[in-house]
Amino acid sequence: MKNAEFHLALPCEDIEKTKDFYTYKLGAKLGRSTDGWIDINLYGNQITFTKVGDFNFDFKNYRLGDHVLPSFHFGVIIDIHSWGKLYSRLFSMDLDVTTEVTFFEKKVGEHLSFFVKDPNGYMVEFKSFKDHREIFTV
Repeated sequence: MKNAEFHLALPCEDIEKTKDFYTYKLGAKLGRSTDGWIDINLYGNQITFTKVGDFNFDFKNYRLGDHVLPSFHFGVIIDIHSWGKLYSRLFSMDLDVTTEVTFFEKKVGEHLSFFVKDPNGYMVEFKSFKDHREIFTV
């Protein structure tokens, strides 16, 4: 199965703020929706956010090299042109965007990465691999 899309369902506190973040700020497309849930098309992948009210969301972190990363996050792997455009756009919007970082520099799996926090507290990672063929290479 070469080109399978993923589906992820997550709770959210505010549908309108979540819709604004993903469609306006990230530039994703809105899919089906109601007052209680929305589908977001994030680079061809479906994320469903369902309004559930308050929920406890405690990030645990881990270390990768010299960097501390959120252990619970999700993301998308995109080409370097799209990655650069999105990073510049989000960074200029006064959002909680991490500084770009290169992981596994000069090693198999080298990639640029940054994180941005959505209105629900989720960390969304955007990666761009130097060599796309190395995404799953060990």
